Amino acid sequence: MKFFPAQTYIDRRAKLKSDVNSGLILLMGNNEAPINYPDNHFRFRQDSSFLYFFGLNQFGLNAIIDTESGEEIIFGNEFSVEDIVWVGQQETIAAKAAQVGISDVRPSSKIASILSAAKSKGRDVHFLPPYRFDNKLQLMEWLNLGANEITPSVSTKLVNAVINLRSYKSAEEITEMTHAVNISREMHINAMRTIAAGKKEYEVVSEIYRTAKANNCYLAYPAILSINGQTLHNHGHYNTMTGNRLVLNDSGAENEMCYSGDITRTAPVSGKFSDKQKEIYNIVLEMEESSIAALKAGIMNRDLHIDANKLMLRRLKELGLVSGNTDELAEQGMGGLFMPHGLGHQIGMDVHDMEDLGETLVGYGEGLTRSTQLGLKSLRLAKKLEAGFVITVEPGLYFIPELIEQWKADKMFAEHINYDKLKDYYDFGGIRIEDDILITENGHQILGDKIPKTIEEVENAMAN
Repeated sequence: MKFFPAQTYIDRRAKLKSDVNSGLILLMGNNEAPINYPDNHFRFRQDSSFLYFFGLNQFGLNAIIDTESGEEIIFGNEFSVEDIVWVGQQETIAAKAAQVGISDVRPSSKIASILSAAKSKGRDVHFLPPYRFDNKLQLMEWLNLGANEITPSVSTKLVNAVINLRSYKSAEEITEMTHAVNISREMHINAMRTIAAGKKEYEVVSEIYRTAKANNCYLAYPAILSINGQTLHNHGHYNTMTGNRLVLNDSGAENEMCYSGDITRTAPVSGKFSDKQKEIYNIVLEMEESSIAALKAGIMNRDLHIDANKLMLRRLKELGLVSGNTDELAEQGMGGLFMPHGLGHQIGMDVHDMEDLGETLVGYGEGLTRSTQLGLKSLRLAKKLEAGFVITVEPGLYFIPELIEQWKADKMFAEHINYDKLKDYYDFGGIRIEDDILITENGHQILGDKIPKTIEEVENAMAN
């Protein structure tokens, strides 16, 4: 188990105590989750906020911070001899806790009485929104809440304090994220070299997983890889790759410290882009590179999303697929037909960082409301960018026959979309290109070593 220096966690908890400044803070860890019977578990992954403040990637732990007395307590049960028979000798919770600046470790059974005493004295008990049902049930028991009382009882003060801390990545976090991106880079290059006509998609996916594990990493999310790139989150990998198709690969590593990479590349099965594929690919590449070039503190990410759509529609107009004033049409939402997702999101310990705390709270500032337009409504990060944020930039261009046919039937933008010509792209799929970028005081920094991205770079990587 790796940790940052103890002072890192001590400082984080001190800032959290100061920001919340009343009552108890309850931070719940995760338990093991059975696959199909109690002793057969999914891979354990600790809650990210628990990791951020306490660093212990072990199941069965919870913690309390008393903002008034200053007490910081981890609750968990040490392994018994019977446990050790099955899982081997383990470092004690107390020894691990000492490495993150905690000296007070108590059995799990002791937490209930502390929470009950606080409630009986009218003290606030702040907790974050639970996303696992076992934690919801535990909260109901500890705090005497009904199932429909949990959400209204979530502490907005604590949520905002955690977001305010986790949004700004420290130098040591950037080191971990850069490591995760560089492993993701290796995953993508190995995937490009594995792609070939006649192979199954899962043969490429197996190389992605192999590369991650060879570097002591897991995937930050299930790999999205398919010749059907127009399906945004395609987790099935059963298709045979054929020479006229593109393969969209959206995959990223999660390293031992649980920091994530999130990278997307698109490559031709044949190893060479056709002229038609080059036309669309270069539109997406221009969207990505122009969006990245504009990144700096103070700019609204929502504006970057809209600008990317305007650029896309201008280029599609040059291909004869759309017509009219493309800037105005972008403002009206036409871009959603071709890019029905947002330009990007924050990333850190979670691939969609802190999304369990509420996407709107994380990604939208005061006065910002979510659009109802296709594409823009899926923008996870709309607010003003600040130094210390790490975000993804991931424009895409997709030809989704079902969506095109629906828009055509509804006569949406009928005067400005060449629906007949779009039929020539029904078997095209989709293209997405994505990198992870740190917003700095003076601009931005793309994390990690360069990953093949231009047409020539992708083709050369596949040839090698």
